Amino acid sequence: MNDNERTIKIAGFGGSFRKGSFNLMLLKECQRLMPDNSELEIIDISGIPLYNQDLDNNQPDAVKNFKNKIRQADGFLISTPEYDFSIPGFLKNTLDYSSRPPQDNPFTGKIGVVVSASPSMLGGARAQYHLRQVMGFMDSRIINRPEVFISFAHTKFNSESRLTDEMAVNLIRQLLQKLVDEIKIQKK
Repeated sequence: MNDNERTIKIAGFGGSFRKGSFNLMLLKECQRLMPDNSELEIIDISGIPLYNQDLDNNQPDAVKNFKNKIRQADGFLISTPEYDFSIPGFLKNTLDYSSRPPQDNPFTGKIGVVVSASPSMLGGARAQYHLRQVMGFMDSRIINRPEVFISFAHTKFNSESRLTDEMAVNLIRQLLQKLVDEIKIQKK
């Protein structure tokens, strides 16, 4: 099997801990919409404890496992809710733990994408912009276009948690294809 036939593995995380989370639904839709020869593994980050710098050299198993999943993946996808114009604390906490110590940051050089869903009119745009800053500092490469903001998310998912907005579905497909294509270019 040559490199172009190898399955591209993407690690997806974020969502929220809320039952009926729009961002978890969005992660699952991204999983369903992945291009051929690629797959999205959704990683549960709910077990990552609060960051404690004293543990940088002896991190909890949940953090080690998360970092290993990111390392093993070819790329990543983050689906973020927007809390108070920014990313939720649990997501920032996960990223803080992951980036420490700096020489053990699994996001260094990794390509990823950011999506969001929110009942608001802006669809999580402010959270995405903050998250893009954080990921830039972590030395990862975020694909910026097309942007995927699912606004009025409470009206965009059906009773089976499927996204009903065809324009959004098409943008997600384009973004995921671009992610896979960029990973293939990076791997050459």
